[in-house]
Amino acid sequence: MVFRTETAVSEDGGGGADRDALHVASRLHAFNRFELKYLVPVEQAAQIRDELAERMERDAHSPVGGYGVWSLYYDTPQLRFYWEKIEGLKFRRKLRIRHYGDLDGVSDVSPVCVEIKQRVNRVTQKRRITLPYGVARQLCDGRELVPHSARERAFVEEVLELIVRLNLRPAAITGYQREALVGRDADTGLRVTLDRRVRGRDRDFHFGTERPENRFTIPPHLAVMEIKVNERTPYWITDLAARRNLNLVRVSKYVQSIEAFGLAPRSVFHIDEADYPPPPSHGQQSAQGAPMKAGAQ
Repeated sequence: MVFRTETAVSEDGGGGADRDALHVASRLHAFNRFELKYLVPVEQAAQIRDELAERMERDAHSPVGGYGVWSLYYDTPQLRFYWEKIEGLKFRRKLRIRHYGDLDGVSDVSPVCVEIKQRVNRVTQKRRITLPYGVARQLCDGRELVPHSARERAFVEEVLELIVRLNLRPAAITGYQREALVGRDADTGLRVTLDRRVRGRDRDFHFGTERPENRFTIPPHLAVMEIKVNERTPYWITDLAARRNLNLVRVSKYVQSIEAFGLAPRSVFHIDEADYPPPPSHGQQSAQGAPMKAGAQ
């Protein structure tokens, strides 16, 4: 099942024969958004979700309890994309393969998104194409040009050029459980996501790996709330954050994974459990100094 989890500008240039050959469920999509991020205690996340639901609708593809989001990030051997984020370059980008849903039963025909996420000043832009997992790996790992339509050519060639020119290779996998809401009426450009159980790994990069050793990369008593808007944040969202004493944070799930596994020094983006202690009743949960295992899924 393919989750279209964000409002998209669709470019469908036909290419029906290519679509049939690739079993592609959707075409090329592009997003332009502003993003704000907050850390939310898990015990408050359900309350916030219910309050948001008074003004928003549950995303049609977000079931009760949410859905899994798994991303394989590519970077250079010197972690160029990581350092561009740390240094705050006004133009930067990342390449990833993303799977929506559980990882059980992932095969070469499972739909995934090959996505370039880039930042231009304060605007987040995403461009992606949905491909069978085997074809996506042929493109990103095999460094081979894969069948595509005329409209998809520029994007597919850009992905391949990035991989070859920068010698990109898998760097980290992140995963989490996401609940999503979308705006209605005057807030149709609004999207809010609540991500919990944020975890990852720095090896075993195949989505179908049996019993992978994922670890929490953000303390499990915290969820990440992301506000995504086309233009400006509605006043009532700002009011909600103020009433609940939520503070904006600079956090990147990819950066968090790189630093959590000791692949780079900790930065101002790093979420340290010591800075965000769990409630007293869960004190024993955070007593371990090392990252906690999150289980295979």
